[in-house]
Amino acid sequence: MPLILRKTLLQVETTYIEGDRAVGSPLSLYSAIAVLKNPWAGRGFVEDLSPEITEIAPQLGRILTDLIIDAVGNGKLVESYGKAAVVGMSGEVEHASALIHTLQFGNVFRSAVGATTYLTFTNTRGGANSPIVIPMVHTKESGKRSHYLTIQTALPDAPAHDEIVVALGASTGGRPHHRIGDRYEDLKILGNSAENPAGVEASTK
Repeated sequence: MPLILRKTLLQVETTYIEGDRAVGSPLSLYSAIAVLKNPWAGRGFVEDLSPEITEIAPQLGRILTDLIIDAVGNGKLVESYGKAAVVGMSGEVEHASALIHTLQFGNVFRSAVGATTYLTFTNTRGGANSPIVIPMVHTKESGKRSHYLTIQTALPDAPAHDEIVVALGASTGGRPHHRIGDRYEDLKILGNSAENPAGVEASTK
């Protein structure tokens, strides 16, 4: 089934004051959202989702990435990013996951902003006006806590029961007045590695 796109939406949120203090460099958060027909809705349980993933995911990745890059002006300005999907009530959470948890979708955005980290995400099911929550991390340093950001929005008319909402999020900086340090500092204090931050011993069983 081809991509059937009902509409797209681009939102830009810019913060000038945080914590009663002016922000030196205003922080802009961008979200690009697509509302599309769920290609698996009404078909019962579909075992193989790959044909629709291969056809639709790259197109979605390009559409949403272009919206954000056009708004930001240059992919190099994007410092934090993430993704989200909400499937309507006639669909499975697996349907939402299918379109965003593939490199055919994510690598379009990753390449455009020169990212090396993995895209943080949410995938949920809900009706119209359900929260669209996009958690974000730094595009190159996943432990950089200043760039742990979240975009939350909603569409009053989406997703319909047979639709999926897919979104990308981006920021041009970290949280204003960030002052809780980085994950790397905790690891040094604890003497643990990034691969095993809690220092859990491997099972001997």
